[in-house]
Amino acid sequence: MSNTKKIALMSTLVLLLAVTAIFNFVLAGTDTAQAAGSITETADYFTTYRSERSSTRSEEFVQLDSVIAAYASDSAEYQEAVAAKQKMVEIMETELVIETMIKTIGFSDVAVAIGAESDNINIFVNAGELTSDNVTQIFSILEDELGVRNGNIIIMPIYAES
Repeated sequence: MSNTKKIALMSTLVLLLAVTAIFNFVLAGTDTAQAAGSITETADYFTTYRSERSSTRSEEFVQLDSVIAAYASDSAEYQEAVAAKQKMVEIMETELVIETMIKTIGFSDVAVAIGAESDNINIFVNAGELTSDNVTQIFSILEDELGVRNGNIIIMPIYAES
């Protein structure tokens, strides 16, 4: 066998080996991505929610800061912007406290949203389903922290594997 044929045969074998490796990698990666796709979407729910909430609030803070900077401290616009900013900070602190307290009763993750312009309180817990004891404990926390006995309260389980 001549050197040219040996080189051609060796090159062909190396090329086939490379193609096989690429197909193996692509097909294995596709199966893994499809299998993990739905788990990743739900597992990232709480992270995504917090990230979106944070970016939205950052934009609101920037807008309020621009109003505060544009007006004199004795103007009505300035006072309203300062009050709105203080209310947002209070809501953020309250949400964080409630999230932490609900986690202490056994949930792996929680997201709380308190309406700034309404009395709505939305609570999303990482659970397949909620028992009446869970709901009672969460309502007890809301009553202790916010003095809320009734109102527009939604407690929703969202199962996300952790």
